[in-house]
Amino acid sequence: MPSLPLLPNSAPFRPEEIAALNGVITKTSPEQRAWLSGFLAGFQAATSGTQAAVAPAAPPAKKAPLLILFATESGNAETLAASTRKAAQKMGFAARTADVGTITVAEAAKAENLLMIASTWGEGDPPQRAADFYNAILAPDAPRFDKTRFSVLALGDRAYVNFCSTGHTFDERFAALGGRRLAPMVECDVDYAAPANAWIKSTLELLRQETEADEGAVIHVDFARSVAAQPADEDDEDAEPAYTRHRPFEASINELINLNGSGSSAETYHVELSLEGSGLAHEPGDALGIVPENDPSLVEDILTLTGLSGDNDVRTTLSGEQDITTLTRPQIEAYAKLADSNELKTLAADPDALKEWLPGRQVIDLFETAPMKLDAATLTGLLRPLPGRLYSIASSRAFAEDEAHLLISAVRYETHGRRRTGVASVDMAERRKAGGTVKVYLKPNPHFRLPADPDRAVIMIGPGTGVAPFRAFMQQREATGATGRNWLFFGNRHFTHDFLYQLEWQDWKNSGLLTRIDTAFSRDQREKVYVQHRIWEQRRELFAWIQDGAAVYVCGDANAMAKDVNTALVRVIADQAGLEESAAAAKLDEMRRDGRYLRDVY
Repeated sequence: MPSLPLLPNSAPFRPEEIAALNGVITKTSPEQRAWLSGFLAGFQAATSGTQAAVAPAAPPAKKAPLLILFATESGNAETLAASTRKAAQKMGFAARTADVGTITVAEAAKAENLLMIASTWGEGDPPQRAADFYNAILAPDAPRFDKTRFSVLALGDRAYVNFCSTGHTFDERFAALGGRRLAPMVECDVDYAAPANAWIKSTLELLRQETEADEGAVIHVDFARSVAAQPADEDDEDAEPAYTRHRPFEASINELINLNGSGSSAETYHVELSLEGSGLAHEPGDALGIVPENDPSLVEDILTLTGLSGDNDVRTTLSGEQDITTLTRPQIEAYAKLADSNELKTLAADPDALKEWLPGRQVIDLFETAPMKLDAATLTGLLRPLPGRLYSIASSRAFAEDEAHLLISAVRYETHGRRRTGVASVDMAERRKAGGTVKVYLKPNPHFRLPADPDRAVIMIGPGTGVAPFRAFMQQREATGATGRNWLFFGNRHFTHDFLYQLEWQDWKNSGLLTRIDTAFSRDQREKVYVQHRIWEQRRELFAWIQDGAAVYVCGDANAMAKDVNTALVRVIADQAGLEESAAAAKLDEMRRDGRYLRDVY
């Protein structure tokens, strides 16, 4: 290949400029040189101040359209969608993102190029905001995707049997409806960053190659916005967060107080963390991630069982880097082969038997079922990265300024003859002290915000630690002078020992900021009473608030409480509006779409 002609030394530039320009020219492609030629001609015409005739500029290249859909529960899919859009725009695509909660399947079917990032919730359910889109694409009359190229990134947790099932469903339906799969679906476990970034890069490159072959669709790299050339803009909504799970902020622990009375069987800690100097700006409804350390006694038990008790490097890795509690089917399959255990092989091959055996068990149960010596690489290779734990922030910056308050319930239980503990909760309860530090990062939750209208009423349903974000809500409404009415439904075991933030709620009630409070203390009478019972008892007034435009918020346990509360709300609407339950459920779903029924459940 002949060398490119270079600028001569006689060119009207300084020597260092000639060297710089030659360095650029020698690295350009023919397409890039043609673009620069047209650009410089246009620049000359626009700045020469003359009306001399110039050749008409070539029409701008058509940018290939790209729709990036996301189905999210915790915000991970939404964050990845924003990163994908940003990368696609830098490659020259006309890219946009859309929450599947705000777009119809018919609209999505019009896309020429479609990327989907979908989370799976719980035991295989789609995210709440994705339910309508999910059901519509499964319907017999779903529109065709014959003109659509697509690829799917699926987020999930291998601790659940139906791993990434929502992503699988979307991938299969797009293909069944005529779409052409651009790249195979990629599954991501809880540590999704590396595979997700690889999918973004490889899929966009494939799409670039295909769209460049299409008539009239030319992809130009936007050098002016290249990642290397552009520092993160503080106002850029897609800028990388300053602190993440892998790059956390070291927060000082100002206060660590057990809020439960001495007669309680629970330990619920009010934690005050200093974020001074971090620049973290949380809003009511956001969560703070804690980077925990594993139980030292559990680490030692695993090291002893695997013959690695003398390896301090592995001890350090197991203490703060790897998940030594959550047990998944792939781990059982892998270890069954290593240990040549017929018992574990049978379990791994039988989904029903595995489903019965797995609950309450952890990684250490593998090593106790089929003990064997392992080398360090084999042990660490079996384990997943240790994920952070998210906790709703229980304070408003308008009240606590540079602090973030958390409400953490210590988890302790016994199963299969072994004491078990929550990783982050007991790390905080037993091993952290006021004056110490803990590593944290911010997890925004834009879909769990106070109403923009300060006059709108809010109904807050948060038993146990689910009350945390509502303390932040009240602090914010008090500080901003919001005039909307506020109603809290709170539940716990005993009034005397377990009424979390009791004095604060009573002060807000006495001041009039908290319009109503209904409590359900389940163990204070013979028959257990929960918040869903109070909701039903107050159905007439509750429905009146809803009819007046109140927004309903639910925070807490997803497996039981959130489902029971949802059922109770449907019953209330059906009873008070004279509707069939199916019509009442549709009414509640309409409230969700309108942003008046919001849930933060886990």
